[in-house]
Amino acid sequence: MKKSIIAFVTLALLASCNKKESAADNLHLTGNIKGLKTGTLYIQRIVDTSLVAIDSVKIDGNASFERDIKLESPEMLYLFLDRGVTNSLDNNILFFAEPGNINIDTNLDNFISSAKITGSKNQELFEEYKKVNSRFIDENLSMVEARFKAIKRQDQKAIDSIDAKQQSNIKRKYLYATNFAINNKDHEVSPYIALAEIYDINIKFLDTIQKSMTPKVAQSLYGKKLTKYVAEIKKEEQKTSVSE
Repeated sequence: MKKSIIAFVTLALLASCNKKESAADNLHLTGNIKGLKTGTLYIQRIVDTSLVAIDSVKIDGNASFERDIKLESPEMLYLFLDRGVTNSLDNNILFFAEPGNINIDTNLDNFISSAKITGSKNQELFEEYKKVNSRFIDENLSMVEARFKAIKRQDQKAIDSIDAKQQSNIKRKYLYATNFAINNKDHEVSPYIALAEIYDINIKFLDTIQKSMTPKVAQSLYGKKLTKYVAEIKKEEQKTSVSE
């Protein structure tokens, strides 16, 4: 009888733990789209390079929404707004989903640019990364314009100078991304940036990022993808060196 009671208590504790673990794997997504009267929201993820809807919310009068989504691992998801009547490019918000409570507030007129996403540490870090990275993008755009003008006036000296500056800007951009990924090795944003932003960098940098990941991050969706990607590149390089 005593053993039966102990066994029952053990099973109850295990069941309780499993429930907690299951709950921890869920994303509770809430939000509000100011000005939206009717439309459909689709929560999407990338599957084999294509966006696939994993849930949807019908908006009819109430601009607030709420959904529970099963997450195996933190990952980038998309909140797509089907406006129904008007076609707009401003209709897909990228957000770094992770277990817990995440809220997205925005408005109909500036769906992407006005989006405020809270509750995700990976999202917070990704926005920090994007803020600095945008400076490199802006610098490059300025140089593209300057290079175009130099070509029009056939100023080869200016073209060569701009080319050198562009190369330097690219190197600084890649170095920043590498350092950011390494400094945030305990978050899934690290392998994501390696795969999405600097996948074509020298393998030694990707290898450094991959080896710096914490065990938890290494077992995440993007951690596994980065490990596989680095292994494939090394394999290809070995084949190339042997054939030469």
